[in-house]
Amino acid sequence: MSIWLDGALRDATTASVSVFDHGLTVGDGVFETLKAADGKPFALTRHLDRLTRSARGLGLPDPDHDEVARACAAVLEANPMALGRLRVTYTGGQAPLGSERGEHGPTLVVAVSETTRRPDSTAVVTVPWIRNERGALTGLKTTSYAENVVALARAHEQGASEALFANSVGQLCEGTGSNVFVVLDGEIHTPPVPSGCLAGITRALTVEWTGATETDLPLDVLERADEIFLTSSLRDVQGVHRVDGRELPGAPGPVTAKAMRIFEERSRADLNP
Repeated sequence: MSIWLDGALRDATTASVSVFDHGLTVGDGVFETLKAADGKPFALTRHLDRLTRSARGLGLPDPDHDEVARACAAVLEANPMALGRLRVTYTGGQAPLGSERGEHGPTLVVAVSETTRRPDSTAVVTVPWIRNERGALTGLKTTSYAENVVALARAHEQGASEALFANSVGQLCEGTGSNVFVVLDGEIHTPPVPSGCLAGITRALTVEWTGATETDLPLDVLERADEIFLTSSLRDVQGVHRVDGRELPGAPGPVTAKAMRIFEERSRADLNP
């Protein structure tokens, strides 16, 4: 397996990042996860734009889009696979112990791992922890991911693949690595970005392609929604057949199935929408 590290392809078994890298010591970094099918990344431009927005939100220098795109292409060429999880990580680089940054400049790592197509539906749980829609990192895709690790572990303990958060005012927000949509009376709704959710790439495309409405939703909407589905780079559009103890028979339902079909057709027709 080959990865890209600071300007070149390297053997993944011997490549190394400093133990003083700010991404390791204090989580000072941002990242993107892309779907790669047959060696081609999906929605690369949108992901690069969001990587830059996240970097600016942390005060990191703008990543070089040409370098990141070149790194992605090199990694995918060096590691051929039918379906891959392509991960771009961009950190504050080597720095003194503590919160202040050093003078070495950012670290860029691009790696890929093989994955499989997700099932058409899954189970989710809600968790007692919240998203802070007013936090300094709200809306940024940062490597400070421990809250998601804890919540996802809770989901796995309960036989689910995802955990859903409310925000500080009790509104439905997002999953640990996904956005959430609900169907009410045949209409698709999803929490707006000000709720504290990440502006997901697949979320944005789903809203654009299906006409979904961004709506402030109470968490208990999950108890009465006709259908529920998740979106993310690797899930695309995925139905939900159970939320906590509530079963949704027949998932994915008709509205979700149509959204899945639309997303599959549109994304196949344009790899960089």
